[in-house]
Amino acid sequence: MGIAADIIIIVVAALFGGLVAQRLKQPLMLGYILAGVLLGPLTGHVAVSGFDDIEKLAEIGVALLLFALGLEFSLRELKPVKYVALVGAPLQIVLTTAYGYLVGRIFGWEQGPALWLGGVASLSSTMVILKTLMNQGRMGTLSSRVMIGILIVQDLAVVPLMILLPQLSNPAAGLPALGLAAIKASIFLAVMILLGTRLLPRLLKFVVNWNSRELFLVTVAAIGLGVGYATHMAGLSFAFGAFVAGMVLSESDFGHQALSDIIPLRDLFGLLFFTSVGMLLDTTFLVQHWYDILLLVLLIALGKGVLLALLTRGFGYRNVVPLAVGLGMFQIGEFSFVLAQVGHGTGALDRVSYSYILSAAIISMVLTPFVSGFTGPVYAFFKKHRKRESIETINMPIQELMNHIVIAGGGRVGCHIGRVLKQIDVPFVIVEQDHRRFEENRRDGFPAIFGDATQVVVLDAAKIGAAQQLMVTVPSIAASQTILMNAFGANPELHVTIRAHDIEEMKTLYTEGAETVVLPEFEAGMEMTRQALQHRNLPLTMIQRYSDDVRKELYSPSIGNVQSLQNLKHLKNAQNLLDLSWEKVSVTSKLIGRSIEELELRRKTGVTVVGILRDGNFVSNPAADFCFREGDLVAAVGSKSEFESFQEMFSRPA
Repeated sequence: MGIAADIIIIVVAALFGGLVAQRLKQPLMLGYILAGVLLGPLTGHVAVSGFDDIEKLAEIGVALLLFALGLEFSLRELKPVKYVALVGAPLQIVLTTAYGYLVGRIFGWEQGPALWLGGVASLSSTMVILKTLMNQGRMGTLSSRVMIGILIVQDLAVVPLMILLPQLSNPAAGLPALGLAAIKASIFLAVMILLGTRLLPRLLKFVVNWNSRELFLVTVAAIGLGVGYATHMAGLSFAFGAFVAGMVLSESDFGHQALSDIIPLRDLFGLLFFTSVGMLLDTTFLVQHWYDILLLVLLIALGKGVLLALLTRGFGYRNVVPLAVGLGMFQIGEFSFVLAQVGHGTGALDRVSYSYILSAAIISMVLTPFVSGFTGPVYAFFKKHRKRESIETINMPIQELMNHIVIAGGGRVGCHIGRVLKQIDVPFVIVEQDHRRFEENRRDGFPAIFGDATQVVVLDAAKIGAAQQLMVTVPSIAASQTILMNAFGANPELHVTIRAHDIEEMKTLYTEGAETVVLPEFEAGMEMTRQALQHRNLPLTMIQRYSDDVRKELYSPSIGNVQSLQNLKHLKNAQNLLDLSWEKVSVTSKLIGRSIEELELRRKTGVTVVGILRDGNFVSNPAADFCFREGDLVAAVGSKSEFESFQEMFSRPA
């Protein structure tokens, strides 16, 4: 079967490798690399005979990886951390490349391989970092947002590095070629922006009209790979063209659908790529040079981690953020495999330096979850032995905060809460990590603290230990859980109201100690339903009864058979026994000018008038001689049949 048999063997082996990685809570990519190691050096490349053909297919995997990256690219994602991402990340790449070059020279490498080592070391692993953040419950924190912003720019830098490094390896001969490559790349970008943004979306729109999912997928794949091949024929990178094609399509109406359709294809060919990387890893070389490889990993990790921490600090981030970024992004990333393969293919990297780079990259990725896990303990240690950093605050009360409400998140929900609390003079403080929103809190006159509410030092600044209540409005469940844990650590008696997205999250938060969990989407749906029923002219009591029943059905299974729920049930039963109805006295009503006694409402209808709302004033238990006027809202209690008689009397014209 030739190459078909090789692909089958690789896919099956990758499945088992992926299962092992999933079991160990590692990215699947590492499992694929492990499968490649088992199929390659350890078996003497007997299992897979057509390795050269697999490498060619792996190139398609690289192109699809970058095509999908282009489809996912959005400047909006960089806005919260735009300065450290757009300025700090390129600076980090340059500095890390220079540092890696020095490390390579210390190891006795030639200028070319040393420069490639620096370029490879400048990139961190998006896959490994995101998996680590999710496993550690740190998604949604300020440090995670900083890391993701830097990672996006690093991933984008793969393309220019693929163009630059082959030329810089031999400056004398390469600089003219580099200039020519830059001109070609500029012309290609201009053509894609001018023509691609117009032609490609029209092509997709034409295909969509056929209503064929299969044809749409083929068209998307053809665009990504076809544009990539065109750039290859023009003397540029295959992957560069695929990335630009993805970036152009991302701005069209079909970008999201194109991404969702291309992901399975990307993952399949990406599997071939990462497996082929593992097949290139020489385990014998790893065993023979383990000391030098570990030393290389240590030097790269220390230097890169310190650089990232200092840069993050330089861009104004304080407390745990620089440490978290340094310990989380020290590794050599998956796109380094792409660069290393380009260097090996062009002859810029010899077999020895290539094996060093692959070995160091894989080891650094495996170490990431363990090293990143030391962020909390290391930060706690340093916090004990140094002066606490000042935290930016605004509009804070002169007196000491006591029995106040801490609002974690100063976005739209947090601001709504703040406005109400400010109007009724309830003491509160907002904790917000987005500086734009922090400035909005300043303009609104809210007391606020700039910082990440997941961090203990920030909660301490909000006097969480003396607070009566905590309201968590942040959308991330992971961040909410971290806030909840740290808040209870400082104040076990704290009353916590928190938001969730679904029933499962709600159950989790209740088990972790939250007193009240709100589902925003559910509450929005209930309010929209209430408005719709009002337009149907249904009685307000019926609408309220329905709303209460639906809420009880949703919330009661999650909070269990607690005493408060039992009390609510008893009150609900009492309400059902004593119903309340509101009727308005119209301009034509026979009730105008007549008293309750004169109308004999109780004898004729059976209802009891308990209150009347007139000109904004409420009269409770009106006397028998109380006379009705136009516009009065009359509240009465009684049974369903009595209400019908009551409503009929109101509807009779004078």
